[in-house]
Amino acid sequence: MSLSEDNLASLSVAVERIPQNKLKGHIEIARLDHWVKNISVLPGIAAALAFGRISCTAGLVRASIWALLATGLIASSNYVLNELMDAPFDRYHPTKCTRPVPSGRISIPVAYVEWIILAALGLTIARALSGPLMLALVGLWGMGCVYNVPPVRTKDIPYLDVLTEAVNNPLRLLIGWFVISPNSFPPLFLLLSYWMVGCYAMALKRYAEHLQLRSEDRRARYRKSLAFFSASGLLVSIMFYATTSMLLFGAFLISHRLELVLTFPAIALVMAVYLSLAFKPDSAVEHPEKLYREPKLMLALGGCIIVMILCIRVDMPKLHRALFPSGEVERLNVTTR
Repeated sequence: MSLSEDNLASLSVAVERIPQNKLKGHIEIARLDHWVKNISVLPGIAAALAFGRISCTAGLVRASIWALLATGLIASSNYVLNELMDAPFDRYHPTKCTRPVPSGRISIPVAYVEWIILAALGLTIARALSGPLMLALVGLWGMGCVYNVPPVRTKDIPYLDVLTEAVNNPLRLLIGWFVISPNSFPPLFLLLSYWMVGCYAMALKRYAEHLQLRSEDRRARYRKSLAFFSASGLLVSIMFYATTSMLLFGAFLISHRLELVLTFPAIALVMAVYLSLAFKPDSAVEHPEKLYREPKLMLALGGCIIVMILCIRVDMPKLHRALFPSGEVERLNVTTR
């Protein structure tokens, strides 16, 4: 697989135009350290392998690596746009005011070129893998525009800011799924549940920002949607998203894999630990790229993954009979066997 020569040439020209003292700023706004968030692609890969009963081959591993690279490039394109669009508001944030754009450490025209080139490179890789994968990445890039660019800019609209940003979650699940199974579609309830989990995480991020920005005037200047919410209102929305995500996950597992009901306590523990982090000063919830540094969360997440793997791989007929004693389990076709 090779990248487009035109794209590489454009990237080379763009880099040559950047003064050396601003090159670091242009690397920073691509937020390469945020690529760790693309781990949310992996559940889509795992789900497609498990429910499609597909063996993991060297070819699929290579395709997954390329897909993760493409996703990272598209994400970086969105981060560049985010930095450009948010600069006037970041000046009112205690730490984001030092970002490269508000502090004048980049060239604005070159940053827009960087935005386009990163997207072009990501889509070039995706197109070489499959059409559905490329469409999912187009959706991911498009949502970055909807979220950041006026006059739509859903980031400034209460509730829509969380709902639209969290759409990236099911899109990343689709990306993972299409790497393995480009000619099929994941279960709708799984996608919706993954979306609501993303909403839960985003609403907690808003809550952490609300706690850090104690002045109402500063909240309004930094993010218009924050001016609408009280701390209690954000907590209510967090409860709604958490409950909805689990109800949707329940609907998914009843129709696809009943054994996964045993994962509920593990998932609840992960969500509880995540909630506890939001109350910390300068919380990792506000900076999700730092979450891997939280040992309690990583331990809970690791345990949850192990439980999920066991529930997917091990058939439990006694559990079926206990939950559906009169035989409805066969009618509902609750397993993927």
